Amino acid sequence: MDPAAVSERASALPEDPGVYQFVAGDAVLYVGKAVDIRARVRSYADPRSERISRMVARAEHIDFAVTDTETQALLLEANLIKRHQPRYNVRLKDDKSYPLVQLTAHAVPRIEVTRDPEDSATVFGPYTDKGRVETVVKAVRETYGLRGCSDHKYANRSRPCLDYEMDLCTAPCTGEIAERDYRGDVESAVRFFEGETGVLADPLRREMEAAAQDAEFERAANLRDRLEAVESFHGAGEDAVSSQSDERAIDVLGVSLRGDSATVARLHAERGQLVDRTRHHLDAPEGEDRTAAVLSAFLAQFYAERDLPDAVVLSERPDDEDVVAWLEAEGVGVRVPGAGREAKLVELALKNARRRAGRDDGLATLAHELDLDVRRVARIEGFDVSHAQGKAVVGSDVCFVEGSAETADYRRRRLPERNDDYANMRELVRWRATRALEGRDDRPDPDLLLIDGGKGQLNAALDALEETGWDVPAVGIAKDRELVVTPDRTFDWPDDAPHLHVLQRVRDEAHRFAVQYHQTLRDEVKTVLDDVPGVGPKTRRALLTRFGSVEGVREASVEDLTDVPGVGEKTAAELKRRL
Repeated sequence: MDPAAVSERASALPEDPGVYQFVAGDAVLYVGKAVDIRARVRSYADPRSERISRMVARAEHIDFAVTDTETQALLLEANLIKRHQPRYNVRLKDDKSYPLVQLTAHAVPRIEVTRDPEDSATVFGPYTDKGRVETVVKAVRETYGLRGCSDHKYANRSRPCLDYEMDLCTAPCTGEIAERDYRGDVESAVRFFEGETGVLADPLRREMEAAAQDAEFERAANLRDRLEAVESFHGAGEDAVSSQSDERAIDVLGVSLRGDSATVARLHAERGQLVDRTRHHLDAPEGEDRTAAVLSAFLAQFYAERDLPDAVVLSERPDDEDVVAWLEAEGVGVRVPGAGREAKLVELALKNARRRAGRDDGLATLAHELDLDVRRVARIEGFDVSHAQGKAVVGSDVCFVEGSAETADYRRRRLPERNDDYANMRELVRWRATRALEGRDDRPDPDLLLIDGGKGQLNAALDALEETGWDVPAVGIAKDRELVVTPDRTFDWPDDAPHLHVLQRVRDEAHRFAVQYHQTLRDEVKTVLDDVPGVGPKTRRALLTRFGSVEGVREASVEDLTDVPGVGEKTAAELKRRL
């Protein structure tokens, strides 16, 4: 776009707060926020740097979204940067984003909390406190009976599901409520999210008072807590105050720049004690105040889906005053110390950032070696299957972000009972792929799938990917020689290679998580051992742990059985007789 085209497009934009996007084809080049979208976009007719000038020249059109407040614009900007990873923004290389509430565009809309809304949905937010959002959405469902189920579960039902019995849904799927009446309830929910608090607060208050009159005090207390969340939902945090003497959790941030990349080291202290250290990578912007720009981007993007600390202590002040204002409105102290203990902590954070910036953590090398279409393999999901001769078959799906375990994104699944590792892996990956393509998995697509196993397991996973059409690269890692297997070649990397260590950590965690789930199921399953006098749950677990399965117990000798704690000669003889 040339300057005249930018000015012409800007004249048609609203003068409201919100976000704007410069777009080329299907690619989002840049996302920005503004108090006045029209005025802000008009300024791009005279770009403030060579980098922004190149961005404007590449752009083909400008999109926008209006928000109710400047804070919502700030959070929506962070969400869109995380989602689209635009080339000309400073981008934090993780996948967290702020929660939104969406009402889908179906004839019978579904309500849900999501980080990746559908394009056709009616969306509200973003919000900073996921717990508060979930509480409010539950209150909306209990009051108006809106469905939260997937389309798959909604279709072709002959009777209402458990949500109907729990008064969370009015069951439009089976005609318990007419679609016209249901849409009226949806409109009431929309009015609440647009700011009409009483639409939800008033019925909750009446229900709370009725529960108290009926001496249902526990229910009344729960309704009171829900009412407080609803009444504080709009404008939450505006009156928050935090004094330094009350601070319990403090984050200290230091930034190191190296070429076109930046590393932010974060030290987390609680009650005066350092309890955590993490490092994070961003693309460094052009310009003079690059550190201040990195801090602005990091603060807005990092604290998505994470608890805010009581204070952030920084090496220098962020260049975006909107970010500072948002943090302070949420009760977070923002400080740049000149001396004292906090200044020493900042120096320690800077040392951590500089140390990391000069060392290869393996993620960039891994992307290069595997010829992936990313600069760094920031997000990896690892898969493994565990069973005992085809019984209690389970699969694990673990997630690592920037080389560290992201346990909140772990998933596991029980699989059909069969003694076929290839079929089990195919089933596990097909399940993950199908959920991703149908929008039933709220996690973003990974940069790489890692399969625990060699060529056979990898081929099974690739079959599932081809069958479903999920376009995500996959490799396997074989335990015997630690060979990394791809669809077209095999790597034998040195034992001390950092990129090999990344895959080994993911593989080992996927294996641990699968075995743990398998053992849990195996111990919970009732077996013929339960019918043997003298064998209780504790002894049964000991027998299965020692011999692996009921078949193993059957083949054991009386002498071996009596070696198990809790099994005497009489019980061992009875086991042999019955098995």
